[in-house]
Amino acid sequence: MKTYTFNVFNNYAAEGVVQALKEYNRENAAPIVVCVGSDLVVGDSLGPLVGTFLRQRNAGAYIYGTLNQPITSKEVEYVKRYLKQLHPKSMVIAVDAAVGEAGDVGLIKTTDKGLKPGLGVDKNLCEIGDVSIVGVVAVKSFKNYQLFNLTRLSLIYRMAETVAKAISDYVDFYRAGNLPEKSAM
Repeated sequence: MKTYTFNVFNNYAAEGVVQALKEYNRENAAPIVVCVGSDLVVGDSLGPLVGTFLRQRNAGAYIYGTLNQPITSKEVEYVKRYLKQLHPKSMVIAVDAAVGEAGDVGLIKTTDKGLKPGLGVDKNLCEIGDVSIVGVVAVKSFKNYQLFNLTRLSLIYRMAETVAKAISDYVDFYRAGNLPEKSAM
């Protein structure tokens, strides 16, 4: 598993996420984006906010999960099945908020595997995505659901802008046909 981490306050964080996505897409599969979260809790709104920003940017990919039509952790299993039927050869980029250690708040982590939404609030749900982008928005504690309500909106907003820019730039790069040919690894 390859994981890359970028601080949201680093001016080059979006470019780093783009480079990670380029590396992860070895099959040259068309990207689609699933943004998981809820608009009801500030700390869990990263995914829907990213989806909304991507729609506003007219990103050239299918975007699932926005502030107006969120995909909550309860719906992930159904969305996963739907995506397998509708987009069987696409690379699914899953976006969600996460909790972590105190020093991790503000980090954007990309991984070359899917994510399991709800882990921060002790839910055991199915994994979604081929690659994932998570933003650490709060410190992990015994009662994470309370922390999600105490998360600063300015942090979520900045993370969402950074992630949406990165995904949009990556989709533009992909659509321009700039990905390398498949390699025999």
